[in-house]
Amino acid sequence: MAFREKLAWVTLGSMLIAYSIYFWLLATRFDLSRPDGPPTVAMLALFGMVTVAQVIVIAIATSILAIRAQKDANAKADERDRAIARRATGVAYVVLMVGMIVVGVVMPFSEPRWKIANAALLALVLAEAIRYVLVIVSYRRGWHG
Repeated sequence: MAFREKLAWVTLGSMLIAYSIYFWLLATRFDLSRPDGPPTVAMLALFGMVTVAQVIVIAIATSILAIRAQKDANAKADERDRAIARRATGVAYVVLMVGMIVVGVVMPFSEPRWKIANAALLALVLAEAIRYVLVIVSYRRGWHG
């Protein structure tokens, strides 16, 4: 398995776990039926804790992978790596733009601020998850662009 594919797996897995926990805690620990939504400070604190935990997991896992495969970790991205990243980023960008149009153009007319903020976060998470899935699939299938 290519080093960059391993990194994509680590990042995708940590993202899915971290933000699943965030949205689950948001839905179960806060009274979302309140007109003003959950307390902003508490929501931001939860987001901050989940994000910091995700960064720590990624840093530790990346360090372990880099130590185990120093040659691969130090290698520059080749043409195939760059093509895979470019393709995945292009698709993720479209997903992100659709999400941001919904968040910035549609939702402000009907939804409270806390829903808009969380919808924007969800759009970011989905776009990044799709990017990492495409990177993984591309390495798995041997895509060369």
